[in-house]
Amino acid sequence: MFRPLTICIGLRYLRARRASRFVSFISMVSLLGVAVGVAALIVVLSVMNGFEQELRSRLLNLTSHAVVAAPDGRLRDWPPVVERVAAMPGVKGAAPFVEVQAMLAHDGVLKGTLLRGIDPARESAVSRIEQHLVTGSLDLLEAGSNRLVLGRLLAARLRVGLGDTVTLLVPTGSETGARLVPRLRRFTVVGLFDVGMEEQDGLLALTHLADAAAARGRPGEVSGVRIELDDLFAAPRIARLIAADLGPDFEARDWTQENASYFRAVRIEKTMMTLILSLVVAVAAFNIVATLVMVVTDKRAEIAILRTMGLSPGRVMRIFLVQGTAIGAAGTLLGVLAGVPLALHVGTVMPALESLFGFSVLPAEVYYITRLPSDLRGAQVLLVTSIALALCVLSTIYPSWRAARTEPAEALRYE
Repeated sequence: MFRPLTICIGLRYLRARRASRFVSFISMVSLLGVAVGVAALIVVLSVMNGFEQELRSRLLNLTSHAVVAAPDGRLRDWPPVVERVAAMPGVKGAAPFVEVQAMLAHDGVLKGTLLRGIDPARESAVSRIEQHLVTGSLDLLEAGSNRLVLGRLLAARLRVGLGDTVTLLVPTGSETGARLVPRLRRFTVVGLFDVGMEEQDGLLALTHLADAAAARGRPGEVSGVRIELDDLFAAPRIARLIAADLGPDFEARDWTQENASYFRAVRIEKTMMTLILSLVVAVAAFNIVATLVMVVTDKRAEIAILRTMGLSPGRVMRIFLVQGTAIGAAGTLLGVLAGVPLALHVGTVMPALESLFGFSVLPAEVYYITRLPSDLRGAQVLLVTSIALALCVLSTIYPSWRAARTEPAEALRYE
């Protein structure tokens, strides 16, 4: 099979035994360094993707994809609005809600809470709360029963359990408007949920829609409509369309706005980890510079002979470009072959390592997530591969250029 002369010589130099074993050692270190950097970058990005997906899933267990809030948070004739929203394109489900900022008190303990009134019959269309109930059932939330389902962390802070009674304090303005007067109602705890997010488990209390409306002093009114969509990533666009269709006074919010700080933090962490591990790949890639400089010094006489035989400086440069690129490509391929299986099975590998070395990466008493999630994406693997190859090719330019500048007469003077 015919191959260009520069490729043949470059690959031959790569395989040749050198007088200095140190050069071969540096070549191997460069190759392994690129492989380790690429594998680490693939695994870390996959784990960060997994954490982002896990975070999104947990946040959306109780948070709907979008919310259309009523004017001034007061919507009296809500059943036709809910049916209208549910019939719109891209909408999977819709349910009314009432939200009240309040306080819960029990046995001298007072904690802030977000009281959310729900329709138990419609709630499964917009959330997955039933999958995270530790005890109790949403069916126990009946209109006029004054019953609550609390987050397990909130219940622990209040030191209450099933059957206990708590007092709900809702601040309201006095008739003169001079001061706040709390409206008091007593509720019975009939269920606990645990979704693994402190903001929800330690703050949220669920009750029937009618009881929440009565607690805020507006019976028969709801705050708005919660919406579940076929495509959660289309939430910003569809929420705006729904609000515009309902009227100019309706306000649209979606999950990307309500949880923006969480996902911004994940994106920043992912970007920084990519930059840091890319530097690891860059350091390994630039070891190729040292390798090729030593090879050029070792092969100085041979380069001079090739030049006297008519090989142009450009072709000499391509010889060492081939050699350096081959080292980088081999390291990148090895890194991909190691990183992809590891990213796919990190959930199995980490427990084995924890058992072997006797440590825990995500102890249950500290973290809500006790396993390493992973989401391998082909586009990211391709990006990492491209970055590694580009850095390796760039690292070959200087030593190749230096080889091309070799003067035959000077190189052969003392041979």
